[in-house]
Amino acid sequence: MKLMVLSLIAMVAATGCNEKENNKAAVAKPVPARTPSVVVVPDSVKGQWKAVRIAVSDKNANKAKVYTISIGSSIKLPDSDLTLTVENFLPHFVMEGTTLTSQSNELMNPAAQLRIQEAGREIYKGWLFTLYPTTHAFQHPLYGFTLVGFVAAK
Repeated sequence: MKLMVLSLIAMVAATGCNEKENNKAAVAKPVPARTPSVVVVPDSVKGQWKAVRIAVSDKNANKAKVYTISIGSSIKLPDSDLTLTVENFLPHFVMEGTTLTSQSNELMNPAAQLRIQEAGREIYKGWLFTLYPTTHAFQHPLYGFTLVGFVAAK
């Protein structure tokens, strides 16, 4: 009887150790890398848009100024260390798997890909949406950024 109880205790202890080892192995597994998104500007959109208008609100002064930035260009915000670069504009933004593209040249879901650098260091790279200004909104302690308009190519 004593031998049977000792065998039972040994089995429970071995099972507990195996479960702990399995849990450790599960925690130690590396997380798969996220597949980066690819931006595809369709031929029907290329060259059709010249610039975007971005409202930059100064949170301390409680005022905003609208800047017109050419697509592919940068501006340095006056009295700051911030540089804004508009990398892409998609008038009808859609996500198809890992591809970000425009379904048409119609202004159905306008979005601008913006890169923000502070003192030469990138602090944000993402999208501003006219219809959804708070979606993925970049939070800066002093400034807010909103896509408010677009300039068609002539």
